[in-house]
Amino acid sequence: MLDVLIIGGGASGLSCALVLGSAVKRPYVADKDIAIITHQKTSHLQNALFNNVLGLTPGTTGASILESGKKQLSSLYPHINQIANEKVNAIVKEKEHFKVSTNRNSYLSKIVVIAVGYTDLISIDGLEDYIEPHPRAAIEKNRIWLKNTDHLVTNNLYVTGSLAGWRSQFAMASGSGAHVATDILTLWNGGKHTKVHDKVTS
Repeated sequence: MLDVLIIGGGASGLSCALVLGSAVKRPYVADKDIAIITHQKTSHLQNALFNNVLGLTPGTTGASILESGKKQLSSLYPHINQIANEKVNAIVKEKEHFKVSTNRNSYLSKIVVIAVGYTDLISIDGLEDYIEPHPRAAIEKNRIWLKNTDHLVTNNLYVTGSLAGWRSQFAMASGSGAHVATDILTLWNGGKHTKVHDKVTS
């Protein structure tokens, strides 16, 4: 039984995993089992070029971030289980947890974070009731979102990035993933608002 399963290895999914991973020394996180399905083939980062993102060297490609993000996660926070080469087919609510089925395996998780793209080609069974036209995209592009309130679709099911209704900007997607991570940390911390910062020490 996982405590959190993140679906999607793009900007928002990896950001969510990094923030959760960085909280490993907090007593309410130390025993948590966290995984991310790092499917990236449909990520909009595959053909992105960044010149307008604070902290990134102009000319940085999205494809390079996809690879470096996975390496950053495995290097700094190896306790986060990265599940590669699997694509999610279905999510089913079962009492106090979710059953997530992929093309190869099935997983049980108390919390699920959906961090995939916002095209109408989404093919995850179990999400149909939450899909609506994207509120911040041109109608002719057929973009969708999972209807949510502050990233929460339904109890213990979160959505991040453009699929959460945000515009398709790298910084927004990353921030959305971090936002969900801190919401989960707050939940684990008994409702006390939580964030994770590293600081330079002299």
